[in-house]
Amino acid sequence: MASFVILGRWTSQGIQKIEEGPKRLDEVKEAFQDRGVQTKSFHLTLGRYDFVMTVEAKNSETLAAAILSVVSKGNASTETLRAFTEGEYRSIVKEL
Repeated sequence: MASFVILGRWTSQGIQKIEEGPKRLDEVKEAFQDRGVQTKSFHLTLGRYDFVMTVEAKNSETLAAAILSVVSKGNASTETLRAFTEGEYRSIVKEL
């Protein structure tokens, strides 16, 4: 499984109904799980992004489909980063 970091911002629509946020988070986690994406963590953040999630998926295409299914509802926008574990990092550097 590949690891990813999702950086998110609420849209004006999403922030107007922020009291529904915890319910929406549960729905996102369920939608991800249904598509084979495991949610590892969720953090409310201060600064440039409103939240950060860490997830695992078998590949980028699987995650892209899961994210598109969620952000198409209009409550958030995201930026996704592929994250390499320490073991993967060590393997990559070893090949140099």
